[in-house]
Amino acid sequence: MKPTSLTIRSYQVGFGDAFLLSFAYPDGPRHVLVDFGSTALPPDAPKDRMVEVARDVASVCNGERLTAVVATHRHKDHISGFATNRDGTASGDIIRSLEPRLVLQPWTEDPNLDPSATGPGAIPVDDSKRAMRVASLKGMHEVAGAMLKEVEQSKFLTEEVKAQLNFLGDDNISNRPAVENLMTMGPNNYLNFGEKSGLEDLLPGVETIVLGPPNVDQSDTVLKQRSRDENEFWHLRALTAQAAVERGSGEASSLFDDQYVESKGDPYPEDARWLVFRARKMQESQMLGIVRALDKGMNNTSLILLLRVGGKSLLFPGDAQIENWAYALSRPEICEMLAKVDVYKVGHHGSLNATPKSLWNLFEKRARSEGDPKLMASLMSTMLGKHGSVSSKTEVPRGTLTKALRDETELLSTHEVPASTLYVEKVITF
Repeated sequence: MKPTSLTIRSYQVGFGDAFLLSFAYPDGPRHVLVDFGSTALPPDAPKDRMVEVARDVASVCNGERLTAVVATHRHKDHISGFATNRDGTASGDIIRSLEPRLVLQPWTEDPNLDPSATGPGAIPVDDSKRAMRVASLKGMHEVAGAMLKEVEQSKFLTEEVKAQLNFLGDDNISNRPAVENLMTMGPNNYLNFGEKSGLEDLLPGVETIVLGPPNVDQSDTVLKQRSRDENEFWHLRALTAQAAVERGSGEASSLFDDQYVESKGDPYPEDARWLVFRARKMQESQMLGIVRALDKGMNNTSLILLLRVGGKSLLFPGDAQIENWAYALSRPEICEMLAKVDVYKVGHHGSLNATPKSLWNLFEKRARSEGDPKLMASLMSTMLGKHGSVSSKTEVPRGTLTKALRDETELLSTHEVPASTLYVEKVITF
């Protein structure tokens, strides 16, 4: 038995991801929910949008169980919708009531994992080791929480920096009800590169290939940032070059600009103000560096799934960045599969470094020149103005990437539809 078509609903959740995949089978549809979270709803969206989405998922299931839930990683913009409440009325309670037959998560989420483990494996551990594992998972979120408190108390951070710290810090805070709900709403498979997903019997005729994350034994690049790789970090290197040009422009500038020596209301002696200003800028830089490192670390635990069915290939990479992608992209047989992708769920809401050039250049079904047919579709769930900045060329979604997606693929993006629209739909026939 094989499905005859697939309907993908990309829900309008602002800055977040929520995709419902409905496979049409002769004996009835089967549904897979890929992520369900948001850190910022569109301003005009209903405040109960996540409950509205959950009710729509339940309506589509029409009394049947969810076939599977995929939680690519634990960032709030991917799992906040799975949160429950004491009254049992939250969006996560509704999804839980659909009794998913299987929940897929990355190997790093396995609660039975020894804290020193470099890969998955249901090895029984004693209570002390389990406690250590819980503590290690909490550590990243506690740092994010402390950072948010520091932002709240600081009198010196610029509004732009405060906005970035608040956004990234909030995304990295543990959403305990959502995490616990995912652990207990159904049987869990914690996956790494090359493992069987467990969907084989639940979705007959659909091949599910796990491309990431690798475990540490497979590739330690998941722990490192390849900051010297020109192919993947060309945009960062361009910024460095631009800064060097500006420094060497020859334009005269005072060592003590007006902002350093203005004395009105400033308690510091004039000859100390430059040092105070630099210390404050250093604090901004360090805080941003910490939250960005947290953000990158969590993104690189993302589950990457490639679905192949009826001659079509669909890629769902969560927010995976190059450190996660490196192992899969080093294997020629995987690159051959990726070249045939028909539907690409755009990584990290349109962030440039979540669609590495080495991946983008593999896609053979892009329209290579004007007039070529667009044989590939791209699905992007995002929201303007919430992450990065145009001035630093880090805005999400990145303008150059969005243009390439629009020019070379059939782009369906939630940021281009009204907030009143619950979802955009893509139908694929096999």
